[in-house]
Amino acid sequence: MTNVTAPAQTGVGKTSAFLQISGRRKSADSIAKVLIYFCMFLAIIPLVFVLWELISKGLPPVLNAEWWTDDMLGTRYAKAGGGAIHAIVGTLVQSALASVIAIPIGIFTAIYLVEYSRGGWLGRTTTFMVDILSGVPSIVAALFIYAAWITVLGFDRSGLAVAWSLLLLMIPIVVRNTEEMLRVVPMDLREASYALGVPKWKTIARVVLPTALSGIATGIMLAIARIMGESAPVLILVGTTPALKWDPSSGPMSSLPLMMLDMFKAGLNPNVLDKMWGAAFTLVLIIALLNIGARVISAKFSIKQ
Repeated sequence: MTNVTAPAQTGVGKTSAFLQISGRRKSADSIAKVLIYFCMFLAIIPLVFVLWELISKGLPPVLNAEWWTDDMLGTRYAKAGGGAIHAIVGTLVQSALASVIAIPIGIFTAIYLVEYSRGGWLGRTTTFMVDILSGVPSIVAALFIYAAWITVLGFDRSGLAVAWSLLLLMIPIVVRNTEEMLRVVPMDLREASYALGVPKWKTIARVVLPTALSGIATGIMLAIARIMGESAPVLILVGTTPALKWDPSSGPMSSLPLMMLDMFKAGLNPNVLDKMWGAAFTLVLIIALLNIGARVISAKFSIKQ
């Protein structure tokens, strides 16, 4: 009898211990969930507050048709009227110039680091330089362009100089994001393509890049969003103007960050504050539309796994 009942008691003890451990794990899991939700709630509070302030104060001036068609030429900042087309065009032109150069350089650099670099000195040097550029402040990039482009080469302060500065800030973001997205692509896809006799360059172009397109596009939009909001380059490398200007090669050229700064320096007049909040809302709206467009493009053209 003793030999029969002892295992039963042992089994009951093990079951009780298991239930006790399981209960502690459930309690710890519940506490962790509460902490996570609480921290998420704390993080959302300032975001909601900022969005509310931005929308409530920046939306009214944007709803006026003149905001999208007129510039500030001939309109005093303290008076009602005028628009932001000169700042919108300046922001888009400067960002487009930087993106046209930075995106191909960043993507091809990432392809080399992931697909072709085998730990050689060139790959290590490239990675080291990208890491350095990632930590360069915008004011340092602007001063470098000022010294090289304006002081040494003798060019004027212009939107083109701003684009060169934004280029330095954008390249490391594109490289790092593209590199991570390419590493996520399963090696099985590459090997299956190689097994079919497809060359490596065509495998990268037809298989690897389309598979990682969604993440690459998101990273590019994040890079564009960062450079659009930079204020240091426009302060140092280009002068402000209230007139619409499409040519970035010479002379003053406004932008949305520069317009906000001009309005801030103009005082606390209600009309000035409306224009300042309107410029901020316009900048956020443009970035949001670019992100939505990138999501649509990546969803349409990326390979579904």
